Amino acid sequence: MSAPRRPSDPSGLERYYVLTGGRSGPGGSASSLDVATLVVSRSDPVPGMQHEHEEIIRRCREPLSAAELGAHLGLPFNILAVLLSDLLDTGRVEARDPVPAHEAGRGPDLALLEEVLSGLERL
Repeated sequence: MSAPRRPSDPSGLERYYVLTGGRSGPGGSASSLDVATLVVSRSDPVPGMQHEHEEIIRRCREPLSAAELGAHLGLPFNILAVLLSDLLDTGRVEARDPVPAHEAGRGPDLALLEEVLSGLERL
């Protein structure tokens, strides 16, 4: 009888399945998230939290786009969206849509566009 086989790539699909509890997409208020959505923490991490949730809260003390956050954590957007959904549902983070340029009375925010592009390039 042979020993159980260990996964050869711990950062692969099995890891994502475990991180999300088998969920494939966000639900509720997180279903409208996109890569330009700004995420900001509303609480501190608590003992016993999932590591990735803690990391999101730590990194989002200042508003950070979902694209940048995904690049920092090395997570695909759909996995990040599931994790953000958990935190949004518990009120630990807030998601803000960037203000459209036509509502702000000026042209596009070039700094924001550069940040989003940079985050996408890191994915």
